[in-house]
Amino acid sequence: MSLIDLLTGNTSNQVAEQAENKFGINRNQVIALLAVATPLIISYLRNKSQDAKEAEALNTALDKDHNGSILNDASQIEARQAEGGSILDHIFGGQKSTVENQLSQNTGISIDKIGPILAMLAPVVMGYIGQQKQQSNVGAGGLGDLLGGILGNASSQAQTQQSNPLNDILGSVLGGGQSQSSGNPLNDILGSVLGGGGGNQQQQGGGLGSILGNILGGK
Repeated sequence: MSLIDLLTGNTSNQVAEQAENKFGINRNQVIALLAVATPLIISYLRNKSQDAKEAEALNTALDKDHNGSILNDASQIEARQAEGGSILDHIFGGQKSTVENQLSQNTGISIDKIGPILAMLAPVVMGYIGQQKQQSNVGAGGLGDLLGGILGNASSQAQTQQSNPLNDILGSVLGGGQSQSSGNPLNDILGSVLGGGGGNQQQQGGGLGSILGNILGGK
């Protein structure tokens, strides 16, 4: 299962449905948030995994707690929300409030609800990574390449699938900032994450991609 499949499939819909029911937020806004936040979380983990100790810690956590079962068991999503908050604290560290503020401003979801929704998402993302890790049979030393491959494949898939249903959602929720780049909102977001905040910032026209680039570039 690719990252795009995760974001467009049943698991993402389950997260959106539960968040909609719990927080009263439009489902499309939630899906847009997931589409933006998921590659951002993976990118932060990829950066962290360049450190051997962080890679070993991530590898241990994946083996112990994230076998991918959450992808097929929607009841885990809300039940593991507190755990998700701890995961986000570790991933984003001191940048957590900055990330949440920027995501709130660009999705229109109030800041008091961004954190709880992201906490519902975090164990799902970890479960997805754990599943990919098992399928690829990699250890701590291979996590950086695995995570980079997940993002790279998603970017390539977004480029080739112009009719991807996420694009309409992202375009309507996030606004026109992406149109000055490739015209594919999902690809622009993934591209900015993969670009790590370099030259991509000039191409984004001040849209969400630029913000993500700034966040990542500041690491």
